[in-house]
Amino acid sequence: MQRIVQLLNQKNLSEGKDNFKNYRPWGSFVSIEKGSSWQVKKLEIKPKASISLQMHYKRSEHWIIVNGTAKVEIDGKISILNANESTYIPLGYKHRLSNQGDEPLIIIEVQSGSYLGEDDIIRIEDDYG
Repeated sequence: MQRIVQLLNQKNLSEGKDNFKNYRPWGSFVSIEKGSSWQVKKLEIKPKASISLQMHYKRSEHWIIVNGTAKVEIDGKISILNANESTYIPLGYKHRLSNQGDEPLIIIEVQSGSYLGEDDIIRIEDDYG
């Protein structure tokens, strides 16, 4: 495996440096595809876990539930979404995604905006520090 990574790095391919799956205390995410102003991710939220209450200055998001039941908080309004339902989070809105169920919550997240980096996450409340 080490030799393969070395070859990827020699050819200056991002696959040699980037992890496919990014792990967080609440679960994980995978970037499926991205362009200069959009990105598609698959998020998996562990049972009884939540992402931080957060906002973004440079992007909006669409969440599509594909497995499980999501508790969604957007600017103080709470709703429950099931598989094949979706919601939109406008730029600058505080939001949180929670899995109150006993099985993994899987969503597809579509981001769009002028900047999509992880450092555009402004955490307001974070259970994990």
